[in-house]
Amino acid sequence: MKRFFILFVYIFAFLGIIVAADSKFVVVIDAGHGGKDGGAVRGIYKEKDINLGVAKTLGELIEANFNDVKVVYTRKTDVFVDLDKRTQIANKAKANLFISIHTNSTAAKTTSASGADTYILGLARSAENLEVAKRENSVILLEDNYTSKYEGFDPNSTESYIIFEFMSNKYMEQSLQFADYIQKDFRSIAKRTDRGVRQAGFLVLRKTSMPSVLIELGFINNQAEAKYLSSRLGQRAMATAIYSGFKKYKREFDKKQGRYVSAPDKNEEPDDIIDEAIIKEKVAIEEDTYVVEDADTPVVKESARVKNIVEVPKKREKSPKKIGETSGNVAETTKKGNSTVTKNVSSKEEYRVQFLVSPKKLPDNSKEFKGLSPVMFYKDGGSYKYTCGSTTDYNEIIKIQRQVRAKFKDAFVVKFRNGERVK
Repeated sequence: MKRFFILFVYIFAFLGIIVAADSKFVVVIDAGHGGKDGGAVRGIYKEKDINLGVAKTLGELIEANFNDVKVVYTRKTDVFVDLDKRTQIANKAKANLFISIHTNSTAAKTTSASGADTYILGLARSAENLEVAKRENSVILLEDNYTSKYEGFDPNSTESYIIFEFMSNKYMEQSLQFADYIQKDFRSIAKRTDRGVRQAGFLVLRKTSMPSVLIELGFINNQAEAKYLSSRLGQRAMATAIYSGFKKYKREFDKKQGRYVSAPDKNEEPDDIIDEAIIKEKVAIEEDTYVVEDADTPVVKESARVKNIVEVPKKREKSPKKIGETSGNVAETTKKGNSTVTKNVSSKEEYRVQFLVSPKKLPDNSKEFKGLSPVMFYKDGGSYKYTCGSTTDYNEIIKIQRQVRAKFKDAFVVKFRNGERVK
């Protein structure tokens, strides 16, 4: 009997491991405000629209690059969602991470303040942080029965925020780590002013049962920043920075779960999802006098620093020598057997899916390609890097990437211009 008991214990333990291995990482993306709640509004610019644009782009990036992640949205359209309902969505989904996306503003009609910051739950340590929390929490005034739902909490009363001083945040360490990743990538990828990681009492984070952050993308009452954040380019830049932070956080999460994580290769990072235009963009320096007005941070003139960044030319990888004719063809191929290997001679901007790296040049019909065709390669240092597919349509290359990942799960998108890899 004892042996049977031990056998059952092992069986259930084994099944538990299988379930754990197959379970997906769940991230809930919360686009702040929506519907009758426009959030901060200045002229033609509405916070609810900026938030939704960045949230959906972020979700698309995660879904395109992670097969083991489930993305849940609190809203995907212009609808009003109660604050407590957003938290309930995250908890019901048993999320591993909650990302609430917002756009900042000050009480003044216009401001020269600029930049992004990321908040974690806690007591606001400055008047500025408290004002941000008050503004975001005031959305509950649009809800029915908000007094009973939020236990008498008054979003405009400083005294109400004392409750956050005595709250224990069991996910503070993870939330802080994720927030730090995001801020670094806002600076390095989106080229925005880094206003740092902060704490404040946000109701939307109060009852989440997972690491959570609330992001303020920038100031809507800064005309240049509002224009940038409302553009497709700006929203993609901000979403890409958040995605990069997510990727780093997910990597650390997998390590702690005991899952195999390959060593990162800087040359293989899928930073190609970042449009080159993001790097060249003047990052909204239409008024060359950006000043960070921040009670917690020294005043920093941003214009000079950003100019130095955008004037640095991007790194490119040299194209290999061309095979055969070079008379203006988009690509040239050499055929052997049933496989086609193509060298880069493109004279246009295009996307490809990279799936394999080899220290030596592989035969054109190599079994390593697992039947993929046509296959192209470019040389980077001493390595031969193989790609499949070629299109100028980003959405199309994402579809091709999904197909390639059926055979090469780590395949990612790379960008080329004039036959050279854009990094």
